[in-house]
Amino acid sequence: MTTSEPAHPLDLAGIGIGPANLSLAALTQPCSGLRAAWYEQRPAFHWHPGLLIEDATLQVPFLADLVTLADPTSRWSFLNYLRHTQRLYPFYFAERFHSPRAEYDAYCRWVAESLPGLHFGHRIDAVRWDPQDAVFVLEFTRTGRGGPADGTTGTVRARHLAIGIGSAPHIPGALRHLTTAQGRHAAPVLHSADYLRRREALLAAGHITVVGSGQSGAEIALDLLRRRPAGAEGLHWLSSSQAFAPMEYSKLGLEHFTPDYTRFFHALPEAVRDRLLPAQWQLHRAVDHGTLAALHDELYRRSLGGGWPDAVLTPGVTVRGGRRLADGRLALDLLHRLQDERSRLVTDALVLATGYRDRPLDTLLAELAGRLRRDAAGRAVVDECYRLALDPGISGTVYVLGAERHTHGVGTPDLGLVAHRSAVILNTLTGRERYPLPERTAFTTFGLSGPWAPAGGRPETEFAIPAGGEALPR
Repeated sequence: MTTSEPAHPLDLAGIGIGPANLSLAALTQPCSGLRAAWYEQRPAFHWHPGLLIEDATLQVPFLADLVTLADPTSRWSFLNYLRHTQRLYPFYFAERFHSPRAEYDAYCRWVAESLPGLHFGHRIDAVRWDPQDAVFVLEFTRTGRGGPADGTTGTVRARHLAIGIGSAPHIPGALRHLTTAQGRHAAPVLHSADYLRRREALLAAGHITVVGSGQSGAEIALDLLRRRPAGAEGLHWLSSSQAFAPMEYSKLGLEHFTPDYTRFFHALPEAVRDRLLPAQWQLHRAVDHGTLAALHDELYRRSLGGGWPDAVLTPGVTVRGGRRLADGRLALDLLHRLQDERSRLVTDALVLATGYRDRPLDTLLAELAGRLRRDAAGRAVVDECYRLALDPGISGTVYVLGAERHTHGVGTPDLGLVAHRSAVILNTLTGRERYPLPERTAFTTFGLSGPWAPAGGRPETEFAIPAGGEALPR
């Protein structure tokens, strides 16, 4: 069965409803005259449900909600959510700058359940360009839980698109075969994204191995440690990184997550951006100080009676592969790169906190593939305003929300830049300043000149910089 199209095309159609597009939807809602709708294949909003571990907090302040850093007066702010749920005074007295992760999920669900124009249970199957009507045509299938509308197909027409399809759990190829359980007593192997759903099965295992030294790996290692009996922790935490390193969280370090730095990064040559990104891993792929401190405190507490807890924390180790043994356990092949030493670890359960990868745009935009401009590495070119560079024959715009790390830097997935990106998109889309944005957002000046340099600085010609680095007046 196929549903009919709307009588008039939308001005904007969003694909995917995660925090990025939910922010855009919230800031679009008060823009009168802008016809917009969003589509998501899941039946409802959920934000990393497998990692809503008790006591885990966001790594950004509560002001990094969907709207506040673009419009503090919005009805969709986190503070208004607290007011709506009659929790404003408890929050006030709690004095918590960083909210529990589960509370952020509840806040986003409150917005998603209240906003008009959100269509869950709609999977976008294809996107094509209709040159006759100058619109994008989105083909969808209704999904759900066995309702009468399931399987219904249809189309939506829109002048512009906003694609925020997020990321998917990444499992290294050498370990992928282990995720297929063999038999009732097979050792569980799972990605960290599925941790809470399978936590009880993990706790029943005699020995557990966690692979990955980012925030998720640290939180899972800590949660397992707290739930295992003293003296029988049976835990290995392994990382290919050379240290269980703390996140860079100094105030000036955090200025890498500002619009000023995003503009600076975008203006750099492609080859420079590609060299810079991997070197910035400690800005976003390490562990916050509080989690590392809590892990050490827990290990120390367990050593008070004498002896050491049965927990092994080893950085610098790569899991090169593994196999299932006849008794259902796992044998992991390890390599310590600095020692160039190989070993085997037998374990009863494996958690892969091995991160996420952006879902590829090419699958969704297959029919537009030949009309996308690409960089030297074959990636889509994204301009400063989050627009894909398209063939001139396509008059519509495709905005990307989350697929632009190679052009916009480490702040791309950061919740603190979500509202600003939405405001930039809406200002660009409507051709007017719907949301006034600050000219300057960082004390750091990231370049000597260029559009990122703050207004009001000294003219470029005022100083000469000699080879030794000392600035001399002209």
